[in-house]
Amino acid sequence: MTKNILISGASIAGPALAFWLRKHGFNPTVVERAPAMRDGGYAVDVRGASVEVAERMGILAELQNARTGMRGMTVVGAAGRSVAEVRMDELFGGERDIEIMRGTLTRILHERTSGTEYLFGDSITAIDQGADGVRVTFEHHAPREFDLVVGADGLHSNVRRLAFGPEPGFRRYLGYHVSIFSTDNFLDLDRWTTIRNTPGKVAGLYQARTDTGAKAILGFKSPELRFDPRDPQTQIALLDKAFADEGWIAPRLLDAARRAPDFYFDSIAQIRLDDWTRGRVVLVGDAGYCPSPLSGQGSSLALVGAYVLAGELLATDGDYRTAFRRYEAEMRNYVTLNQKIATDSAKTLIPKTATGLWLRNQAFRLMRYLPRTSGLPKEIQHAANAISLRDYASGS
Repeated sequence: MTKNILISGASIAGPALAFWLRKHGFNPTVVERAPAMRDGGYAVDVRGASVEVAERMGILAELQNARTGMRGMTVVGAAGRSVAEVRMDELFGGERDIEIMRGTLTRILHERTSGTEYLFGDSITAIDQGADGVRVTFEHHAPREFDLVVGADGLHSNVRRLAFGPEPGFRRYLGYHVSIFSTDNFLDLDRWTTIRNTPGKVAGLYQARTDTGAKAILGFKSPELRFDPRDPQTQIALLDKAFADEGWIAPRLLDAARRAPDFYFDSIAQIRLDDWTRGRVVLVGDAGYCPSPLSGQGSSLALVGAYVLAGELLATDGDYRTAFRRYEAEMRNYVTLNQKIATDSAKTLIPKTATGLWLRNQAFRLMRYLPRTSGLPKEIQHAANAISLRDYASGS
């Protein structure tokens, strides 16, 4: 019977899955390359079906209390003067939609997994499947046997590479690269975002209610660049090249990137696979179906995916073959719809042309005359709620 399950990755999908597996009577172990839980990170959204998952986990109130509280955004020109402004707190309601810092969400999830074994500072080097289980070889720990292995290790999933093949076969590049990192709140922002665009580029700063400093953002459109995801010096060099001729606060942000404790840089991409399982190995969250940060739904897909996968293992009494099929059947349409909404977001954040910038800014100016709405655009709300969650604990 399926009992011992190894989860690779301790960001969002990993701890969420560990929570539900323990609750359902399984024995999860989490292996994480980082030496400890990672703090920092950018703002993420918990919306739609994932809010219901958070409620069933008993963490909804804590997530609501940790909201970023963002009030709006200013777009500035070359001289730093406002050319458009959007007041989010005046336009949108949507109290069930929660924006929270990624590090805060990770901490809350980790705190709910007390008693779970974590192998920090280690990673999987080999996965050997047999009739009765999986022998896993680690970089540092001694080899161990598990019944199942779950890849919850993000866009550049090590488990996916070992069990499914090289990443390029599954990655769909969306045309942009982005960097986000902590820095000083030198613009004295108060729950506010300030950005400047030039065609195909964005530089900016935002400050959340729960952030003592601020977060910098640098994004640009380009052909896909080749770089080592674990080599920040090369990544910073790419940023230097992309923003060499940009003014305003770009030079200060480039300097801050060199000192940031949580520097992040990556391509904006999605992961597309025809199936998320290989024998006793299964993928959840960004490892299997990353929608990209442009969708705003990566964290929600991770939370819902973890809930459904653990629930199906419970419902099938550990029959992983049936559970995996049902997990895919439940999640496929939900994933597809949320991946589709990503490409339109890029047009708003990083317009490609001067005309596109002008039209975007005009749209922002007109938004102040719109009546207050109950939430996000209909297509986003539809995608966020495009799954009916079973109550696995009660068997319904």
